[in-house]
Amino acid sequence: MEHTKAIDYVLRKLQNELPDNLRYHSMEHTLAVLHSAEYLAGKEGLTEDEVVLLLTAAAYHDSGFTVAYKSHEEIGCKIAAEALPQFGYSDEQIKVIQSLIMATKIPQSPSNKVEKVLCDADLDYLGGDNYGEISDSLRDELGLNGIVLSAEEWLNIQIKFLENHHYWTDFALKVLKPRKQLVLDRLKREAAAGGA
Repeated sequence: MEHTKAIDYVLRKLQNELPDNLRYHSMEHTLAVLHSAEYLAGKEGLTEDEVVLLLTAAAYHDSGFTVAYKSHEEIGCKIAAEALPQFGYSDEQIKVIQSLIMATKIPQSPSNKVEKVLCDADLDYLGGDNYGEISDSLRDELGLNGIVLSAEEWLNIQIKFLENHHYWTDFALKVLKPRKQLVLDRLKREAAAGGA
């Protein structure tokens, strides 16, 4: 299995084929998820084989955006199924990667440790220092894709999303969850003060 080549292949695809109207689901997001997934895999003690499948799934998880804005996870699974055999991935490994990709669909639904790592890597920014900047990029992206939201609507959506979201891995629960709570508290103060 040539996982480095498989990852390079999809990164080139993203670089060349992602639409210009993606402000959040960009190449930078995929690279950030790859970096975070590798870091969390070390913290969670994943095996070498698990890490290879995890990183492959991280690289492919938003590849569906090269085709369509909606149902991008399902499309990403199809892209993985078409691309990965040429890099020596077995049918069983591709099924695992597809399960990993689908686990990131909102609301997230991980069923094992590797899926939990990918889900937490995908949304680690909720407990990160640059939450505001990344959140603004998502609002911009939604607007460019026909979902225009007022500042008040966006604030309420963010609060609801943060209230309903939870981290899965031990590291994220210990480190990211308290930071996410600080973000949520700040957003609630903004809402109480009359919006952003």
